[in-house]
Amino acid sequence: MAAYCGRFAPSPTGPLHFGSLVAAVGSYLDARSHDGQWLVRIEDLDPPREMPGAADLILKTLAAYGFEWDGEVVYQSNRHDAYESALESLTRQGLLFPCSCSRREIADSTLGGGEHLVYPGTCRDGLVEGKVARAWRVRVTDADIAFDDNVQGPVSQCLQRDAGDFVLKRADGLYAYQLAVVVDDAWQGITHIVRGADLLDSTARQIYLQRCLGLATPGYAHLPVAINSVGEKLSKQTRAMALDLIQPAVVLWQALTFLGHPPPLELRHTDIHSLWAWAHQHWNLGAVPRIKQQNE
Repeated sequence: MAAYCGRFAPSPTGPLHFGSLVAAVGSYLDARSHDGQWLVRIEDLDPPREMPGAADLILKTLAAYGFEWDGEVVYQSNRHDAYESALESLTRQGLLFPCSCSRREIADSTLGGGEHLVYPGTCRDGLVEGKVARAWRVRVTDADIAFDDNVQGPVSQCLQRDAGDFVLKRADGLYAYQLAVVVDDAWQGITHIVRGADLLDSTARQIYLQRCLGLATPGYAHLPVAINSVGEKLSKQTRAMALDLIQPAVVLWQALTFLGHPPPLELRHTDIHSLWAWAHQHWNLGAVPRIKQQNE
């Protein structure tokens, strides 16, 4: 087996908050408990949503909380050629097709009744006459994509039913998250992905792309997502508070407790390095709560 290699891949849309810290702590401790590498990647693929200076602030925050990453930080904005090459590979296989549908048109004709829009396949056999391509989608099949999540247990999804052909290059010319994350995880040699359960629904699409591109599939573990008092995921949109840089040990304590690893009371007022030392010794992915969402 390849040596363990994990990663933390935040988007620079704002400062890190408690939910971000939970994901970083879980991925970091799981990598270090396996004597593995832990990489940091800045997913700066969506300039309209990015906050100026957020990438530097994220790295400053990680350092203040005692994280030590391996190698150079990778920025997805420097990786466009790799994403284009992946699209060319899918095109040669006949898996990529242009789509003229707007979000409103998809909503009006979606096949699904859930919270996510399911693309109905309008353009998979060719553009409607008079229409022009807005985005590029990958063809999916009706086969189930199944995997064993190391926290959530067995997961299975039928992409044709639950998502439909999904976008890899957007109407604004930007590369989609699903494509970039698959290409970069393979390029960086990521063997294990530990992240929030809000991304669990994306995993089947990513595994499908890995198979189409002939890439290895890493192991997955999806941690509980921190929510606020009204049940909203902590994010910039829900006005989640930025992490405290003055007393990082206090917040790290809370994150470890959230992840099912409450430190002993005698460490409540210890320094950040002593708290990390305890966490390294006691980390056990099996102790992480299986619940997908919980209050911070």
